[in-house]
Amino acid sequence: MFQTFEPVSDRSFAGKHLPLLRAEMTKQNLDGFLIPHDDEYQNEYIPAYAERLMWATGFSGSAGAALILQDKAIMFTDGRYTVQVRQQADSAFFDYVDLMETPPDAWLSEHGANGARIGYDPMLHTLAGVQKLKAAAEKAGFELVAVMQNPVDAAWSDQPAAPLTPVKPHDLQFAGKSSEEKRKEIAAAVAKAGADTALITAPPSIAWLFNVRGQDVSRSPLPLGRALINKDGTATFFVAPEKTGNDLSGFLGDDVDIRAESDVASALEKLGKSGAKVAVDPALAPSKYVDDLKANGAVVINLTDPCALPRAAKNETEIAGARTAHIRDGAAITVFLHWLDTDAQSGAIDEITAAQKLESIRAQSDMLRDLSFDTISGAGPNSALPHYRVSTESNIKLDRGTLYLVDSGGQYPDGTTDITRTVPIGEASDEMRDRFTRVLKGHIALATMKFPAGTTGHQLDMVARKPLWDAGLDYDHGTGHGVGSFLGVHEGPQRIAKAPNTQALKPGMILSNEPGYYKEGAFGIRIENLIVVTPPKPVTGGEREMMEFETITLAPINLDLVKIALLTEHERQWLNEYHARVRDTLSSLLPPAIRDWFEKATRAI
Repeated sequence: MFQTFEPVSDRSFAGKHLPLLRAEMTKQNLDGFLIPHDDEYQNEYIPAYAERLMWATGFSGSAGAALILQDKAIMFTDGRYTVQVRQQADSAFFDYVDLMETPPDAWLSEHGANGARIGYDPMLHTLAGVQKLKAAAEKAGFELVAVMQNPVDAAWSDQPAAPLTPVKPHDLQFAGKSSEEKRKEIAAAVAKAGADTALITAPPSIAWLFNVRGQDVSRSPLPLGRALINKDGTATFFVAPEKTGNDLSGFLGDDVDIRAESDVASALEKLGKSGAKVAVDPALAPSKYVDDLKANGAVVINLTDPCALPRAAKNETEIAGARTAHIRDGAAITVFLHWLDTDAQSGAIDEITAAQKLESIRAQSDMLRDLSFDTISGAGPNSALPHYRVSTESNIKLDRGTLYLVDSGGQYPDGTTDITRTVPIGEASDEMRDRFTRVLKGHIALATMKFPAGTTGHQLDMVARKPLWDAGLDYDHGTGHGVGSFLGVHEGPQRIAKAPNTQALKPGMILSNEPGYYKEGAFGIRIENLIVVTPPKPVTGGEREMMEFETITLAPINLDLVKIALLTEHERQWLNEYHARVRDTLSSLLPPAIRDWFEKATRAI
């Protein structure tokens, strides 16, 4: 099994660890210290050694930050974790602040004490992030201090070691484009920006650029390292020697120099002393790297990661692979949904058993390499926690008369999947069916959108929310995130959300379509499929070409939760056509014993 269900933290962490941390802060003459969830690579899912925020606070979510002062502490989390943070980070030690409304720099600009020394680790904060903190320091009058040693690392006596898993080639049959082709494309972007070389610090971009994958990060097949890509297409891949085998250099070729990651500092110093023009992404590069470049004489050019957009706009091979992966994954999900609709209706099954059942079904495929994230297996009130992670302490039964929400995905060499389904255990209430149908209406509205080139996900977000807004309802997470190709299940720069986003949607981008509704302490609903942006095409009688979304996730949507009277004819037609496609595509892949159930589950309404 890929997953374990023992608690990774508890409320005692703050009481045990904050005194140790504050003692280290005192040694460094710090009045406060900022702890982001981010690691040195700005990963969302991070290795065990980098779980500094969890060690200090007990909070195990995938996004957040803490400001530890000598006499108080503040937790910053977004709407996904409003309940979870209060469960895990003891209120005896923390105040809670909404990360989206008041990020740490905004809080410090208003509350930072004049003359206080507030520390930060320059390897964990980006250049853009530090610039905001410096502006806050100037406004409030505190001193911002870049620490030489992270006090969390100094206080964490049993901190795990950094991972050293092998870097492996990602075959061209899945990548669709060679590393040489990609490096030429990125080199042209570097030259166009007026730079001699670009520093690439994001592991997903490095994995994409060199067509390699790793296992340094659970649930994301990433090798941790750094890269320099020169304007002539040559490159340097900085990675721990223990991760490289004899085949890697042959695979990458003579134009890629493989060096130890510990050599990054000396390489940047050399670039600086030569007066090189170095492009860095201020939103991704550790501020320390930028400081080192400038201190040694380099000309630093701000450039959005040149790999990010080509990585997000999948090529034809990657899109074909994603379709195939979703058919394979959809068959597994359908078998699981049958189990939920039969064996799990007893009320005796619990959340962990359900998650294990789903994983065991997925694992029957020899293509499965990992899950794309820990399964969100939420029953009853736990389903109302958007990013709930079941543990042996929180595990409850799938009681009759409740809803069960399962959000899960797999990592396959040909694609990354992410799907959410909500099912009733026993009879659902009228309220549950009303809310489910409104979420479904929003899902359909987004799935069927036509939009011109230049449209952003921010502009489309309200389409999915309108059926909920009409009833005075909403949800506190984004409607869609980008998804990688055998990479991270959350991938930028594209997204569909209330928060402003200037990135236009491009053909080949894969996103999620996942509106939801959550009634705290009662039930939660989410319906999630992955969608691909299609190339622009003419509209009959129209004047401009329009792009659309192709839905690639294939699995039944529970019809027992649908209030048909709330659906328009257009919405019923979409649901019927979707289920017909699910039925036609998956029928031959399913066990004969569930065929009758499957026909009913995908029936026309």
